[in-house]
Amino acid sequence: MRTHIKAFVFTAVLALVALPAAQATNHTKRALTPLENQVRHELVMLPYLGVFDNVSYRVEGSTVTLAGQVYRPSMKKSADRAVARIEGVETVVNEIEVLPTSPHDDRIRRGLLRALYGHPVLDRYSLGGQPAIRIIVNNGDVTLEGVVNRELEKNVANLQANSVPGVFSVTNNLRVEVPKKG
Repeated sequence: MRTHIKAFVFTAVLALVALPAAQATNHTKRALTPLENQVRHELVMLPYLGVFDNVSYRVEGSTVTLAGQVYRPSMKKSADRAVARIEGVETVVNEIEVLPTSPHDDRIRRGLLRALYGHPVLDRYSLGGQPAIRIIVNNGDVTLEGVVNRELEKNVANLQANSVPGVFSVTNNLRVEVPKKG
């Protein structure tokens, strides 16, 4: 019975990879402008942005600068097109890095997905349309991006990522933000 539950959880986590999963926000506490909200909305709605992609943006006047890393080259173009269509955007500077393809990195991605989202402390972050922890793998080097609620969860994510065979280094950029009550 327990094996079936683990298989179900693993399958559900893998299914989330195809769902939109971008945290494309400015990391400030101020309220977003209408243009920033529209850019965020368009990026979050990209259909194949997943847990292995990290897209961020910056709005300066009518110029939007896109940054981050994506697993598929088509995502860089899709993000550019989606933002360029927004009324009020005159220029899009696309600095998104397309990660190199590698069977070794793909094995690491699968291992990280199981290690992070299969851990009881972190499994709740796989729920919903946007996994809170994004996994970036570039030639064996891992970067964790996103938001967690407690320092413990950030530390567990770091330990789990370092435990995956083939990982050379882990950069833990997870931010700890306590959710607002109310």
